Amino acid sequence: MVTIIRLATRKIGAGQPCFIIAEAGVNHNGSLRLARQLVNVAADAGADAIKFQSFKAENLVTRSAPQAEYQARNTGKVESQYAMLKRLELSAEAHRELSSYCREKKIIFLSTPFDEESTDLLEKLNVPAFKVGSGELTNLPFLSYMARQKKPMIISTGMANGTEVAKAVNAVRRTGNKKIILLHCVSAYPADPGGVNLRAIQSMRTRFGLPVGYSDHVIGCETAYAAVALGACVIEKHFTIDRNLPGPDQKLSLEPGELGKLVNGIRIVEAALGNGIKHPMPEEKKVAELVRRSLVAARYIPEGILLAKKHIAVKRPGTGLLPAMISKLLGRKTKTPIRAGTLLKMEMIQ
Repeated sequence: MVTIIRLATRKIGAGQPCFIIAEAGVNHNGSLRLARQLVNVAADAGADAIKFQSFKAENLVTRSAPQAEYQARNTGKVESQYAMLKRLELSAEAHRELSSYCREKKIIFLSTPFDEESTDLLEKLNVPAFKVGSGELTNLPFLSYMARQKKPMIISTGMANGTEVAKAVNAVRRTGNKKIILLHCVSAYPADPGGVNLRAIQSMRTRFGLPVGYSDHVIGCETAYAAVALGACVIEKHFTIDRNLPGPDQKLSLEPGELGKLVNGIRIVEAALGNGIKHPMPEEKKVAELVRRSLVAARYIPEGILLAKKHIAVKRPGTGLLPAMISKLLGRKTKTPIRAGTLLKMEMIQ
């Protein structure tokens, strides 16, 4: 069982703050200027990392491969995947500039490689981890190639069943690389909240003994918050400068203010989870004194009276004898007169 993975200066896993990846993806539309703006937004929002995508269209798709239905719908263009992706490539020089700019902005630079050439580029840029897209989960030779670089692997598992995830994990482990983080994911754009099956986060963590996070394609932030409450150690979420920009992923992405809300919300959920041990908080002490009850004299009680139930009431405040102590008073004689409404004390009783 591997419970903690070190990624750059961060630890990811049980007991650690959730690692938040702001997924820029291809929302830069091939523009380095726009990509730098995305870095600014992610850093300002407080995300731990920003993630891009690294590919050469000719290495990724055939020239006749069709777009996904959501891509055609979101771009308003019916064209080949190749034509769409060619416009969305970032050059090697753009990668270098973005990596350097991320260091300047103190946010971790990550990218998803889709071919060996792009993997080699990211290796030269000394990325602290490889993020594996869901579409590559069954591409075991490619997983092995990345794994042999001995960097942490953050592997999305959209479209996969447990057996396919196990094969991917085993392919990485066979290279000697044990630094694996799995991300539960539903590869629908957008995903229906009713179908995201967040409990898979817990079952995958149990089955594989690995840190498990969640790559969220649902509109809004609610399912990401729920995933953190279920123990997700990583949250990945698409964001953009403006949802009205052209591009296949813009419409399902968070805008800058929403990304800040996501980060703040995750930190609130983490703080609310606590340590799991049931205990009162310090600020509850005064409330307990006000709203809990004590044993009090129900009426004036003369000295030398044997106490009976008719002499004792249970009322606020909670600063006296606990109600459960009534059996220690019944049948015992009072030492002094006791005014009605007085909190009873053991020294009043013989």
